[in-house]
Amino acid sequence: PKVTRSEGSQAKKSQHAEEAIFYMNCRAAYLSVLKSSLENIKSKEQLGLVLQQAGRNPSQKTINKYWTSQTTTLNFDDFCSILKEEKPATKTELLQAFGKIDTDSTGYILHDELHKILTTRGEKMTQDEVSAIIQQSGFNCSGKLDYNKFCELYLTTSEQCCKTAREKLEVDSRLRQQQFGNQTETSPEGITPPVSKPSPRISRKTDHKLAPTKGDSRTSSRPSSAQSCKASVSTALSMGASSNRNTKLIEPDTMKEWQCAQSKGCFYLEEDGEIISHKYRLHLPQRSTVCITIKPLNVRQVEGKSCHWLSVDTALYILKEAETQENLQLVSFTEQQNKEMFGWKGELGSGVYWLLPFTTGCRLKKAKPQITGEAKLVYKGEDGELVLTKEFRATLLDIFETIDLDGNGLLSLEEYNFFELRTSGEKCDEEAWAVCKENFDMKKNELTRQGFMDLNLMEANDREGDPSDLWVTLLSLGYNKALEMTEACPFVIDIFAEKCKPRIKAMYLEAGSWQLHRAICKSVVNKGEAKVMDGCENIIVYTYKAGRRITSVIENKSDNKVIIHVNNEQSKNCLSNRGLTVFAVEVAPKSMMVSQHVMPLNEQEEWLYNCVHSLL
Repeated sequence: PKVTRSEGSQAKKSQHAEEAIFYMNCRAAYLSVLKSSLENIKSKEQLGLVLQQAGRNPSQKTINKYWTSQTTTLNFDDFCSILKEEKPATKTELLQAFGKIDTDSTGYILHDELHKILTTRGEKMTQDEVSAIIQQSGFNCSGKLDYNKFCELYLTTSEQCCKTAREKLEVDSRLRQQQFGNQTETSPEGITPPVSKPSPRISRKTDHKLAPTKGDSRTSSRPSSAQSCKASVSTALSMGASSNRNTKLIEPDTMKEWQCAQSKGCFYLEEDGEIISHKYRLHLPQRSTVCITIKPLNVRQVEGKSCHWLSVDTALYILKEAETQENLQLVSFTEQQNKEMFGWKGELGSGVYWLLPFTTGCRLKKAKPQITGEAKLVYKGEDGELVLTKEFRATLLDIFETIDLDGNGLLSLEEYNFFELRTSGEKCDEEAWAVCKENFDMKKNELTRQGFMDLNLMEANDREGDPSDLWVTLLSLGYNKALEMTEACPFVIDIFAEKCKPRIKAMYLEAGSWQLHRAICKSVVNKGEAKVMDGCENIIVYTYKAGRRITSVIENKSDNKVIIHVNNEQSKNCLSNRGLTVFAVEVAPKSMMVSQHVMPLNEQEEWLYNCVHSLL
């Protein structure tokens, strides 16, 4: 057993070392183009440049994949995610590509043939670009290109880009201050830096100490990898298997006489791992006691399919609209729990509120596809006409259930447009809706379930049975090729008001705004336990446990940005939204940032949150 344990430990160290090198390369490439890792990539051209510095040679198609018409900026975190996806080409892959042209395996490609391919196929090159390749003496002779030599030079150049970026990072003393301490003193685990988007400045009230709740024990321990750091603070919370159910329960049964409003919505996982969702406007005509709840929506499930999204955590942040929509004040958030439902009960004055849904990303995250086959969506019936398969029809009914936000069994133009924005990026106007009315089943100017089915069948007919457009729709709604919803989580919001009729309306479908980030930070500061970092009074780490999640926030009160090393190696049965055991967070001066959200990996077992934040 000892040998096995040491082997496991070696593998862990090796993994940490690989992560450290990967993030050091990310950082070196980023800082060779931008002044700081807090600065954002602001254009396609800048993205291409940074990727080249990291030894990648991105095509326009690759850049368009990450910089869409909706993209305005990408941050360092996004860049790291892109590099994880876009692995550098290997020599084998390059040789295989050339081998498809050189069918006789001579090792050479005639210049005339190369010129024809490069100027007519794929992303076409200009005459000058092709001439520049052909005129290189290192891998050309007698009107032919020696592609073995070309591949070697290509890979060497790619490696040289990374090396130059690293050397620049080491040599430039200004950049060295942004690095991760003195590397001769720090273990490789201390160099892994996925950085979050900086939150705007938030004024902090007096420190709020969180009294240990029953079943929690707090101890202080410092893992060995934190001992070489200048200053650190550790937090340990031990939770029993059932302690994630010990918050005050909500009992909507006692509110049967109250007036209610409901809206559905959905969290969608983007390609880069970002989560987008509907955002809501709530109107209360008069002051009233209200109860607001959110939970995953249990749509009718096809037998044998997993219900992954039912275990996804959900929360709502309630913000009050002041003079302008920009000026939103945090009122509260749903911290009371009843099974998978989270809620808040209290008194709200009359006026307009915003409800911002939130999920940590611990459970809703990118997974490697396990599916090899592809579900059949359409087939030709006996009469030669296209028919939707039973499985696809059932999936479409589930989708209809999710996008029918008000739950009246019909799709209004507004509801349909949220679906269109998500799946095609475009909206349907009144004129196009009138055309829909002529061709598909509608009631009271709203699309019925049958109309929605026929609309999808028409799409299949337009492509003569080719399901590729249907798959684009399904994948954008979080379904995999086996028609399982793995990258989305539909939810339902209920509002009960004692003295008036509440009105809720979905307004946007977008990523978490700075208002949401600020609300999360503020809620943790107001309710969590504050710990000042030993040896550095300007850094405070707040930790707050709400139901089955723990959130930590770092406040940097100093005039300089800081890099905080976060180590979860001593935690047990824990799942961090960061996806890493050891990482680093860069916090701007006079600001706050979420360090991480953590949940139990297996809720049926005890879990121990043991985290050390260290200043490097």
